[in-house]
This record gives sequence, structure tokens and C-alpha cells, in this order.
Amino acid sequence: MSARITAGRSSPPGGPGPHGHLGHRHHPLALVVIAAAQLMVMLDLTIVNIALPSIQRELHFTAANLTWVIDAYVLAFGGLLLLGGRAGDLFGRRRMFAVGIAVFVLASLAGGLATDQAWLITARAVQGVGAAIASPAALALVATTFDEGAERNRAMAVYAAMSAAGGALGLLLGGTLVDVASWRWVLFVNVPIGVTVLALTPVALVGRAPGHRAAVRLDVSGALSASAGMALLVYGLVRAPDAGWANAVTLGSFAAAAVILGVFVAVERATRNPLVPLGFLRDRNRATGYGMMLLLGVAMLSLLFFLTQFLQNVLHYNPVLAGVAYLPIPFSVATTSALVSRLLRRFPLRLFLRAGPLFISGGMFWASLITASSSYGNVLGPLLLFGIGMGLTFMPLTLNAVSSVRRDQSGLASALLNTSQQVGGSLGLAALVTVAATATRDQLHRVAAAHGVPGVRIHALATAASVHGYQLAVRTGALAPLLAFVLALALKERAVDGAEREV
Repeated sequence: MSARITAGRSSPPGGPGPHGHLGHRHHPLALVVIAAAQLMVMLDLTIVNIALPSIQRELHFTAANLTWVIDAYVLAFGGLLLLGGRAGDLFGRRRMFAVGIAVFVLASLAGGLATDQAWLITARAVQGVGAAIASPAALALVATTFDEGAERNRAMAVYAAMSAAGGALGLLLGGTLVDVASWRWVLFVNVPIGVTVLALTPVALVGRAPGHRAAVRLDVSGALSASAGMALLVYGLVRAPDAGWANAVTLGSFAAAAVILGVFVAVERATRNPLVPLGFLRDRNRATGYGMMLLLGVAMLSLLFFLTQFLQNVLHYNPVLAGVAYLPIPFSVATTSALVSRLLRRFPLRLFLRAGPLFISGGMFWASLITASSSYGNVLGPLLLFGIGMGLTFMPLTLNAVSSVRRDQSGLASALLNTSQQVGGSLGLAALVTVAATATRDQLHRVAAAHGVPGVRIHALATAASVHGYQLAVRTGALAPLLAFVLALALKERAVDGAEREV
């Protein structure tokens, strides 16, 4: 029997098909469960950001320690994604999906109950562990639950919309919860969602057949070295903007990451069952897709970060209004993704992977034109254009990552895609925050020299200088999607013009 399943050869209703696919009766429920889990994980990349001032006041954080409320989550999430993805391949995706969600929910509850700094930071790190287990399993479940062709394209469109729009929705939901309740509810909100997902998982998702066992053991040495190397890399990135790129600890983190990741490569060459088979990245389309996702991670997190600063510090929006201001992104992502899922029947995947980054870059260049006297009208157009670009790109990138891999490697493919986004976002934001801070400082010095007054006496000009820093940072960040477009030109016809357009 062929290993490929088309939309016209689906399983009998209500039961798994010959390849473990779920019958069509539960497909909508399966998609709801997977999408809700992915949205919850992506929300937590930004939902806590808008609550930071309230957290700082109540738990008496210093400015330096406050960053760890965010960084602890990013560090654990980015560092453990590869391990989480491979664990799903070996021990069952539904099982690891449920484990990840359970860990995430318990950590969210604990974080919401935190009464001191160490408690909250620890809870956020454990949240990241749960997310690293659940997120790659969720994408792998999309690939193995839905038949190739139109059905999988629709499911991927929903999944991609959750991934691309989650950050903006997190700002909206976070602002609302902080304003009407308290900062604790940005964590408590995960509990009812997660409990519902866990309750529906046994009904909506099919696990392995009874008696099935993983054919190989988990590559523990590879998992530890990859996780440690990624964690050190992310640690260096998140501390660089405050401590400085030339700081001894920052440089030491990068050096240690390079050494340990080198050890990881050596381990993978020597082991019989590697965590990441080295030949896995030799596929041009797959490697290109991961490179593009890394660059788009730079674009997504940097635009959200700097526009949030502009909306709150320049336009003086409160948290709720700042969140509402981002609604054009999830709206345009969702509508564009739905359109792309239909157009894939007629047009090659690579067409969207080339057009999308150009829209994203155009939106960012447009956003970089804001000034201290700009209004929301100057932000709306860039947000819509950016969202359209994300909608054009994320779903095809997701399909590209999982369409050409063996079934037992879909979790690895998913984890590498998520890791690319996390590392790209961390690297890009760390670099661009430095760019913005340097540009702001230099602009203040130039204005002070031109007016013949010391910098401490030109507070009225500080806002304009800050906006200048935002402009330069966003304009620099817009180069990342342009590079993604260049990478997309290298995509081969194989794997982007084939199975995913079957109907």
C-alpha cells in the first residue's frame, strides 16, 4: 500500500486509517485541540510582556531581574525544542503533547500564585519546558492526522495563523487582563484552556496502536549537548543588550555554546541513532525553509517589540489600547492564510514563499517611517501589509518543513522549524535593541551639541531621539525578510510543487 494518502482516500469515519490517521468525524475537533494548544504556547511569548510593570511593582523586581520573567521562558523553550521534538517521534506524539500541555498548565498555575521573584522565574522556565515538549508535537500531529492535499492545507493554514498571530493576540489579551483583573491572570488564563485541551486530547487525537514501541532509544548525549548549547546561545543573546556584546559573561556564553554545539555535531556523527541525522539538513528545500524561518523570527519579534514601545511611550496608549492596535495583524494573517490554503491547489508553494517576505519587508520599511508626530493611521497600513506577508509565508513554510520527511521524523522537522523561529527572534531582537539604544544615544548627543546644551537638559527632545532609534532598528530588521526572499529563490521544484497541491 502506498505510503501517501490523498484527500480522496481517507480513513473510514470514526476510526484511524491504515496509517494512523484519524477518521473525518473527529478531524474538526482534532484541529481545535491542536490550534488551541499552539495559540496558548505562542501567546506566552508576548502576553507577559505587557504585564511587566505590574509584576515589577508587586514583586519588587529590579529592572535587570525583571527581564528574566521573559528570558526564562525563551531560554527553556528555545533550548529544549529539539529534545521535545525527538521525544515525540520516539515515545508517541499524543503522549508527549499531553505531557507538555500538563507541564505548561501546572507551571502557569504556579506562576500565577507566585509571591516572590525566584518562584515566578522558576515557573516561567518550567512553562518553557512544557512548551518545548508540546509545540513540536502539535505540528507533527497536524502532519500525521490530516490527509495530504486540501485537508492538510486547511489544517496547516489554521496552525500557521495561530503561530504567526499569537504574538499580537498575546499583547491584546495581556493588556485586557492586566487592565480588568491583575497581572496574575496572564498566567491563570492558560489553566482553563490547557485543562480543556487535555480533556479533549484522548477523544480528538489518535495515539499509537497498542503494543507499539519506539524502534530506537533517545539520543541522550545528543539531546543534552544540543539543549545545553542552545540554552547557552539564547542566554548570551538575551543578556547582550543590557550587559553588552563585549561583556565577559556574554562572550563566554557564546564561546561555550560554540564548543558544546561542536560536541553535539561530533556526537551525532558517532551515534547510531542521532537526535538530528546530519543528512537531514542536506535537503536544500528543508534547509532553506529553516533559514527563512530564522530570518522571519527576526522580523516578527522586532516589529512587535519596537511598535509596542512607540504605541505606549509616544502615543501614550494604555495596555488594552496598545493590544487592540495590533488586531490588523491576526486579522490579515488569518484571512490570507485561508486564501493561501485554497490557492495552493493551483499555484506552487514557492510562489508564496517568495512573495510573502517581500510584503513583510515592505510593511517594516513602511513602519520605519513613523515620527514623533505620527498617529495610529501611520501604523495601520504597515501592520496590515506585515500581516498579509506573514499569512502568505508561515503556512507554506510549515508545509515545506513537514511534507518531505519520514513519518518518524515529523517531530524533529517541527522542532527545527520552531527552533529556527526562536533563535532568529532572540538573535534579531538582541541585535536590534542594541541598534536602537545606540541610535537614540547618538541622536541625543547630536541634538545636545547642536543646541549648545548638555544632554541632561534636553528631556523634551528625548522622545524624538527614541523614535529615531525605533526607526533605525525596524529599518535594519526589514533586511531580514529581504534575505529570506533571496533564500526562497533557491527553492527547488521538488517538494514544493507536488503532494501539497493534491485534491
